Amino acid sequence: METAGPGFPDTIFVGPTISPTPGFEIKAWFPLATEITARFKDSQNHFKEDQTNVCMLAWLPDQLIFGEPKIIDVCIVSGRSVAESRDNHYHNPPDYLVLEPEDTTARTRNLQQTNTNGYKWQGTSAQFEKARKLVASWGADGRKYKPTTEYQVFLRQLINRFPYRLDTNFAKMDRIVHPGIEEFKRRVCGTTLHGLTIAEWSRLLFLGTDDAIRQALEQRFGIREEDIGEILE
Repeated sequence: METAGPGFPDTIFVGPTISPTPGFEIKAWFPLATEITARFKDSQNHFKEDQTNVCMLAWLPDQLIFGEPKIIDVCIVSGRSVAESRDNHYHNPPDYLVLEPEDTTARTRNLQQTNTNGYKWQGTSAQFEKARKLVASWGADGRKYKPTTEYQVFLRQLINRFPYRLDTNFAKMDRIVHPGIEEFKRRVCGTTLHGLTIAEWSRLLFLGTDDAIRQALEQRFGIREEDIGEILE
């Protein structure tokens, strides 16, 4: 086993009889945060042999807000399936485009690009109608995403002729709508810790009153609010 350095995936497994080289891309999730902020931008072309899995780890401190890190649950899904779900979810020409990276195979490994990007429409209604007609000219499957060089030529016609903006929220794991990841999210949020589900703890800590939070922390962990002056005397 080797770590993959700054590249992708995080860990690969190498050996004289192992082909293609399998690996894990590891994503951590702190479920009391607002969402899974980790991103997955690698192109479908990177997973033609379905050799990489995505490993998601949900973790919390063992005492919820303090203590040692504790893994709550683990989700392992095919990297190819995640890339396909991402592209099928986002791609909606001409309103939204998913673009493959340029060909960088001639570069050294550390300079090769494998990340896709998302672009959101920014033009006028009149421009959109022209763009829609252009997409219609691509044929019956013209709006179906394909990571091929031929299809990317079509997409670059749009981005070269009409205004788009780079979507900085593109490819967040929480927004890909992958069935396995969605089930993982439901399972984690429904897990009970210290008398409440993680979803209930999240609502309490983000939306609860100060009194409700103080009461819950005192009941579950014996944490009480004390006068700082008395403590320092």
